Amino acid sequence: MTVTPSTAAPTPVTPTGRQRRLGSLGPVGLVLAGAISVQFGGALAVTLIPRAGAPGVVTLRLLAAAVVLLLVCRPRLRGHSRTDWGTVIAFGIAMGAMNGLFYEAVARIPLGPAVTLEVLGPLTLSVLASRRAVNALWAGLALLGVFLLGGGGFSDLDPIGVAFALGAGAMWAVYILFSARTGRRFPQADGLALAMAVAALLFLPIGIASAGTRLLNPTILALGSAIALLSSVLPYTLELLALRRLPASTFAILMSLEPAIAATAGFLILGQSLSLTEAAAIALVIAASIGAVRTQVGQGKVKVAPAPEA
Repeated sequence: MTVTPSTAAPTPVTPTGRQRRLGSLGPVGLVLAGAISVQFGGALAVTLIPRAGAPGVVTLRLLAAAVVLLLVCRPRLRGHSRTDWGTVIAFGIAMGAMNGLFYEAVARIPLGPAVTLEVLGPLTLSVLASRRAVNALWAGLALLGVFLLGGGGFSDLDPIGVAFALGAGAMWAVYILFSARTGRRFPQADGLALAMAVAALLFLPIGIASAGTRLLNPTILALGSAIALLSSVLPYTLELLALRRLPASTFAILMSLEPAIAATAGFLILGQSLSLTEAAAIALVIAASIGAVRTQVGQGKVKVAPAPEA
């Protein structure tokens, strides 16, 4: 969605002219497919929340994603320092908190506004990291978007849902920071797999206390596994493939479109329509996010991390 500092993907050298344009369609398509998968997975999660509760859905998603990533990555457990483990545990805590807060948000407010509010976390981190005067413009656009989204006081949105979405955004910023540190300490996706396992184990008691035996219902288990594949495993894989051929700056700009994709998923799957004011608010936040990315491109600081697990 926004600039996400982590293990930097090398910017590939691509042909010029028409070959470059045609060659870019593949990785761009992969990124967009990953974003669509994340947001439609989020819409599916909203349909499951009434049956298993937000903590139950988060538990199923984290568990299923952890199992798949551990089987695929088979991370090495030995040879890591205490600092390494402290980093990956902090990464897992941030991941679990981000997921939990976000799903509590979408249980109360529409998916599009929830993702728009959540993106303020990494957007704020991006603006602060740049330290350029032009970022006051992007911050102003984002604040105007939030003001419009709330109708001047969030009278049309559940204030508790808004608070959860903002909290998820704050944890997303923490996720980004620890994603960067984990990427430097663990090879490939090993750190992500271990952090996912940490998040799943930490959230398991909460999910059991909230959903109880409903977590064992075959239908709920199947839907929870589908959400994990759509929202975690599939998009991460697609983005990893795309980053081999796509500049990091282009990737970050494409991810900035996720609030619009979320609003589309909310409309198609959940019947959540947006007013013209809400659509304009989302557009302003997207513009602010893209502007912040382009500012960092000028400074040569754009790096990316795997898509967040929310």
